[in-house]
Amino acid sequence: MNTYWSFRKKSMERNHSFHHHPKAFHVLGPQHISSPGWRELISSSWKDESYKRITMACFVQAVYLLELDRQENRSTETALAPQWLTPFKYKLVEVLVDERDGSIFAAVLEWDQTAALADFIPVRPTGAPKVVLAIRGTLLRNPTIRRDIEDDLRYLAWESLKGSFRFDRVLTDIKSIINIQGSKNVSITGHSLGAGFALEVYKALAADGTYIEAHLFNPPSVSLAMSFRILGGKAGFVWKRFKSMLPSNSQNLGKSADEAAAEVTESRITSELKQMLPMPHLYVNTGDYICYYYNYPDGGQNSIFHSNKEKEAKLRNGQTGVKLFVVSKGKQRFLEAHRLQQWWSDDLEFQMALNNSMLISRQLNSLYTINSSS
Repeated sequence: MNTYWSFRKKSMERNHSFHHHPKAFHVLGPQHISSPGWRELISSSWKDESYKRITMACFVQAVYLLELDRQENRSTETALAPQWLTPFKYKLVEVLVDERDGSIFAAVLEWDQTAALADFIPVRPTGAPKVVLAIRGTLLRNPTIRRDIEDDLRYLAWESLKGSFRFDRVLTDIKSIINIQGSKNVSITGHSLGAGFALEVYKALAADGTYIEAHLFNPPSVSLAMSFRILGGKAGFVWKRFKSMLPSNSQNLGKSADEAAAEVTESRITSELKQMLPMPHLYVNTGDYICYYYNYPDGGQNSIFHSNKEKEAKLRNGQTGVKLFVVSKGKQRFLEAHRLQQWWSDDLEFQMALNNSMLISRQLNSLYTINSSS
């Protein structure tokens, strides 16, 4: 009898701890998000940029928790990760494990039609991806810290994550998923280091002519190469200003009518191409030095902002095929500016950046360039 009551007491203590855990969905997660219902049949919440952002951020949080659940040996009944999927009617179908340390660094999520039918949703809502590949960022705890920091340093040194075991694994998996589901039904998302991997994979797919939807939270931008490029850019800007004050030789600088017309046509075609293709969504905070350079102006120009709630940044002349969402809250501690939690906050306000981003121009413009020789 004593054994039974002892077991019952321990079980109740575990359940209490589970329901009041600081990372439980109803404690840490979005407070005013509604679970999909029959109204989805009339007007899909997935058409709303805010709902999509919140959902993708929650999916990345689920991946962080998958690894923490593993490390802390949580059972199926007490696992925290599933709580961050079920409200949106998604389920876990595969975890991506780093074979070197056994850690979970990414997960494949799929629309859960069975759970949807239980809530009288017979079809997947318009705009909801069938499959999402979510990638977590750095976890500063054993046993994952070594491999996470190793890839952080890889980006710092080379401004690239190619060559990493995790990059190769994610790229292989998502190509396999696209072959089955089609690119229009697949999305990729990540936070911090995970956003860096997601962007590298997005670029690798785009280079082969395959475009998927991407949501990148606090993507890394700090690297030695970028720092030197910023210094070089400032020097180049000063030189251009100086040259602009010198008399110009119109004979040498002038372009033929055919060349000018060709440039206008190429610009128009490129702009139309960008409108048709899925554009990556970048979410950055000006107080986060890790993603700071995504908000650094190209050509040494000053940043210009307009205060708007939840507006996408359409960069000058539509030169960059990307949606840039910027949060600026003045002085913030780094950890607060970098945390994933801010992206599902109810009081989150964005600003619309009107500057050309040097890093976005380098990273993404080439993906939308028309080959003049073709």
